Amino acid sequence: MPSDKKPQLSELMAPYIMAGELIMARVAGDSAKFYDQVRRAKEVLLSPLETDIAVTPYDVVWQEDRVKLKHYRPRAERSLKTPLFIVYAQVNRETMLDLQPGRSVVETFLAAGIDIYMLDWGYPTRKDRFLDLDDHVNGYIDGAVDFILEENGLEQINLMAICQGGTMSVMYAALHPEKVKNLVLTVTPTNFDHDAGLLNVWARSLDPDKLVASYGNIPGDIMNLGFLLLNPARLMIDKYVGLMENIHSKDFVENFVRMERWIFDSPDLPGEAFRDFIQWMFIENRLIKNELVLGGRKVDLRNITMPVLNIYGKYDHLVPPAACEQTTSRIGSTDKEDLCLDTGHIGIYVSSKTQRQFGPKIIRWLTERDESPEPVHAEAKKTAPKKTKAVPAAEEE
Repeated sequence: MPSDKKPQLSELMAPYIMAGELIMARVAGDSAKFYDQVRRAKEVLLSPLETDIAVTPYDVVWQEDRVKLKHYRPRAERSLKTPLFIVYAQVNRETMLDLQPGRSVVETFLAAGIDIYMLDWGYPTRKDRFLDLDDHVNGYIDGAVDFILEENGLEQINLMAICQGGTMSVMYAALHPEKVKNLVLTVTPTNFDHDAGLLNVWARSLDPDKLVASYGNIPGDIMNLGFLLLNPARLMIDKYVGLMENIHSKDFVENFVRMERWIFDSPDLPGEAFRDFIQWMFIENRLIKNELVLGGRKVDLRNITMPVLNIYGKYDHLVPPAACEQTTSRIGSTDKEDLCLDTGHIGIYVSSKTQRQFGPKIIRWLTERDESPEPVHAEAKKTAPKKTKAVPAAEEE
C-alpha cells in the first residue's frame, strides 16, 4: 500500500547533504593543503575568467526559418577539393565541436585545410511545433546541401554527422546518395532495439503523443534533466566534487564553466519531429529494418553506396556500441570502416587523448578518398542518382 506520509525536509535534502559531506571529506583531509587551496581558489574566482565557447570565426551563408548554415574557411591551403558539411543533433548545440581553442574539432579541420560548413538548428519556437522529421531531413538538410553544391559548383559534398544528427544524415544519404561523396558517422545510433543503455529503456516507455499534446515543443530543460538522471552520481555529484578538488586551478575552472554552458544550452525540440523520432526509432526501430518512409519514399540503407566511416565510443552511455555497430553491415557500400574509440559520448570530441585520434583519422580518411570532383554549372546538375565508385578501405595507422 502506498504511504500518504509526506517526506520530511531532511529526507529530501539527504542526497545533497551527502554530496556536501563527500566534498568536504575529500578536500579537507590535509588541513594545510585545504587552506592553501581555499586561498588560491579565492584568487581564481575573483579574477577574470575566459569561458567563451565557439570562438572560431564563421559566416552565416544560408538561412531558412530558424536554421542557419555556418561557413568556416580553412586556415591553411585548402587540402580537400570537396567541402565538409557537418550536421549536429538537435539536442544541445553544435558549439560542442568548437568548445575551446586547443580542444576544437573545427580548429583541427581548419588547420588541415578543410573547408567546413556546419548546420545550426537554432532555437525552435511555437511556429516550429508541426515540423516533422521529413521537414528536417528533406527540407532543411537538403536545402543546405543544395546551397553548398551550388556555391561550389559541385555535384557532391562530404557529410559528417553527430548523434541524432547522424541518424537523420543516414536517412538523408539513403534518400539522396547522389549528393554525398563520403559519409562520416560519429556516435550515430541506427539500431534502437537493445537494452545497453537506460536512454533506450526510458525512451521506449514514453508516450510521444501525450508528451507532444501536453507541451507542443518538448522543453530542452526536460530533456537535459533526463540525460542527467541517466548517470546521476557522475553527472550530478561527482563532477562537482571534482570542481571543489580543482577549484584552485584557473584552467580547470574555465574548462568546467565552458562545459556547463554547453550542457545547459538546450534548445526545445519541435513537437512533431520528436514524436516521429521516438515512435519510429526507439519504439518501432524502423531505420535499421528498412521500414522507414519519409516524404513518400522508402529509406533503404542499401542505397548508401558511398564510402562510410563509422566512429563510436566504447564507453558511451547515451549511444552505446550496440546502437552503432550494425550500421556498416546493413548499408550497400563496399568501402566501409568501423572505429570504436576508448571514450564516451562527449569525450570523443573534447578529450585531449581522443583529439589526437579522432580528427586526424577523419582527415586521413577523407584525404584518401578526395578524388578531384568535376565542377558543374548549377543548371546542368543531374538529379538522377548515380553510383559512387567504391575504394578499398585503408588500414588504420
